[in-house]
Amino acid sequence: MLTHETGKTGGSGALLATYAQFPVRPVRGRGSWLIEADGTEWLDVYGGHAVASTGHSHPHVVAAIAEQAGELLFYSTAVPHPNRERLAEELARRCPDPLDRVFFCNSGAEANENALTVARKVTGRSQIVSVGGGWHGRTVATLAVTDGDKYRNGARIAGMPLSTVVPFGDIKALEAAIDESIAAVIVEPVQGLGGARAMSADYLSAAREATTFRGAQLIFDEIQCGVGRCGGFTAAQSVGVTPDLLTMAKGLASGLPIGAVVMTSHVANGLKPGDLGSTFGGGPVPCAAALATLEVIDREELVANAREIGQFIIDGVHALGVKQVEGRGLLLGLHLQKPAAEVQKALFKKRVLTGTANEPDILRLMPPLSFSRAEATLLLGALSEVLR
Repeated sequence: MLTHETGKTGGSGALLATYAQFPVRPVRGRGSWLIEADGTEWLDVYGGHAVASTGHSHPHVVAAIAEQAGELLFYSTAVPHPNRERLAEELARRCPDPLDRVFFCNSGAEANENALTVARKVTGRSQIVSVGGGWHGRTVATLAVTDGDKYRNGARIAGMPLSTVVPFGDIKALEAAIDESIAAVIVEPVQGLGGARAMSADYLSAAREATTFRGAQLIFDEIQCGVGRCGGFTAAQSVGVTPDLLTMAKGLASGLPIGAVVMTSHVANGLKPGDLGSTFGGGPVPCAAALATLEVIDREELVANAREIGQFIIDGVHALGVKQVEGRGLLLGLHLQKPAAEVQKALFKKRVLTGTANEPDILRLMPPLSFSRAEATLLLGALSEVLR
């Protein structure tokens, strides 16, 4: 079933060639499967870059989108809307106390950009500390806190102050970098592009203590690792450390663009009307999709499924001889004995989509949270053949 050779994907000369393309041209999606026009099916262990949290085109999410689009497609944030208010309440309820105020925008980069803006505004400081291997977005401010010269150069050209980057896992270096000039420390509790590397509870606790002591803000970037992907609704819950601001986006609306910054009341009290803004942020349709996504996550117990199937995959790849696996839940990085891009291309030939990371030997897995044991078994079978 998973051995069909791939074909050409086609394309348009008018479309800017910005992205490297997977060798698949889907026209439909169901659950963890993408379907081409001729009916060819692909197992999606990439999840549209961790976005398809409830699977592709989940009927409940699709129905919620259609119903809301038929009632009111859009109006700006100049007017209140019940979906926006309900979603804010639901996110505040699911996040650890005292995270209870929500600002909506349209993407992960925007969420991080706004979190950095808030931290600078409420502290009156400008400098940021970030962690080696971190990825936070492609706006000027987020490029300035993303690791790697090829990303930071864009911020450097624009004159944005670059963050102080501390080594991953080095508590002493982290503590030494945080002084009274620092507005915030931004970390991914489980790094995405960095290879699904999970930060230890000790490291995150040290970040919490040091930022509190120095009057800085702690930002958890959960754009990729949040919304149930790493074994709790937020990754913060699995380590018992609560930040001042938490950002989320990718899996929140099952594919519709939305971002959110959840902050404490203490932080929110340092803001006034007009300090933040977004025309499209928290629009009626994306909020309807997000509310339906949360309902599916609860009803189908997808957070528990992410933990269970993630462990099943970890056990399975260990049995295949892969000795080191990073990550939690369904954000996993497999350390291979060969370039991950070669393994990824071999899996493409078996119609299995996976991701890679900035580390060349790491194969990254981030399927829908609904990924089943049977689908995980298909993945392990394909991996067994390729690694052999």
